[in-house]
Amino acid sequence: MTARITVCRGCCCGTERKHPDVDHDRQLDLLRSRLATVKVADCLDACEVSNVVVVQPSPSARAAGAKPVWVGSILDDEALHGVADWVDAGGPGVAAPPSAIADLIVATPK
Repeated sequence: MTARITVCRGCCCGTERKHPDVDHDRQLDLLRSRLATVKVADCLDACEVSNVVVVQPSPSARAAGAKPVWVGSILDDEALHGVADWVDAGGPGVAAPPSAIADLIVATPK
């Protein structure tokens, strides 16, 4: 099994109210066209960095100690493809995040 992602789409992430210039449905369609597993969460409680995506390590990477990585402000195609590229490369614990999202990684909310 490969790395997978969870996309926040309920409260403010994924809403036209907070991000009127982002086509949120198109973002999900693009991610689903590239990745085998895309889960949608109602709220991940990281509103200050919306649109947030959590990249989960593969089971083998998690067993080796890799942790989920939170990526905030996924607001353009470059960042969106960066997330998909990272998952394609193996995700946390296997590959370094691409430059398109390296600066968007945020601390895991408590």
